[in-house]
Amino acid sequence: MTETPTTENQRAGFAAIIGAPNAGKSTLVNRLTGTKVSIVTQKVQTTRFPVRGIAMQGDAQIVLVDTPGVFTPRRRLDRAMVASAWAGAEDADVVVHLIDAASHIASEGKDGSAADRRSAEDTETIIANLKATGTRVILALNKIDGMRRDTLLALSQTLFETGVYSEVFMISALSGDGVEDLKTRLALAMPAGPWLYPEDQSADVPLRVLAAEITREKVYLRVHEELPYSAAVETTAFDEKGDGSVRIEQTIYVERESQRPIVLGKGGQTLKWIGQKSREELNVLLDRPVHLFLTVKVDARWQDSRALYAQFGLDYDV
Repeated sequence: MTETPTTENQRAGFAAIIGAPNAGKSTLVNRLTGTKVSIVTQKVQTTRFPVRGIAMQGDAQIVLVDTPGVFTPRRRLDRAMVASAWAGAEDADVVVHLIDAASHIASEGKDGSAADRRSAEDTETIIANLKATGTRVILALNKIDGMRRDTLLALSQTLFETGVYSEVFMISALSGDGVEDLKTRLALAMPAGPWLYPEDQSADVPLRVLAAEITREKVYLRVHEELPYSAAVETTAFDEKGDGSVRIEQTIYVERESQRPIVLGKGGQTLKWIGQKSREELNVLLDRPVHLFLTVKVDARWQDSRALYAQFGLDYDV
């Protein structure tokens, strides 16, 4: 039986993971914690607020700040997300800059997509900011599966020469390759002190916010082709019932009337699928029966809603 460490040899602190959108930050947080605390979809910019995943490694408790992707902001929501990402990094004891290695290499060749080039530009923006602030961070090259070692070493050397990295790890957040070594390094970076959370807790996210994120993941999984990045989910009611079940009411916001039938689907089938998949996951996550009720509303100005920003812990006035 493993003994619970005493306060004398406990360590605890914050590790921020920054990177361009779709670098794999949420997948890495989920891998490090061994549970699902950040939504993962094929849409970029799916993480809108710093989800804190809690990873245990020996005597160390690593509180992971899963930040929104850092990119060139264009709208109010963009500015709030990027500000949140940098704030998460500034408050952390250690920072990991996660880069999609395959995408970065592809961006330099003629076969690279526009998304690859955008990702590389966002990475340059992050490096420039780190240089300007004199911040040294850990570099983690992600999605290395199937890549040639000499190609990875060359990329690592080029990035290392920018002077902003103290060390480099090559990982696959998806398969877990190299992640344990990174986790050990993060544990060593945690300052001595008592744990900040109970040992069996894996996330520090209000349940109503996590519930909204899970439903939003299902929205994008089902309609990511038809629906641009223009939907939000708000949990409007979260009531625990006497029989142990939970009644959750949520509103899915879209920007235009033409997007409403996309989310509803023919005969309401798409919304029914979203609700069913979200409810199934919430049943497991909350370990009790969940009664989920979804409504779709059109609000062209949902991105200007102070209440939604507050729900996700973002600063509306950035």
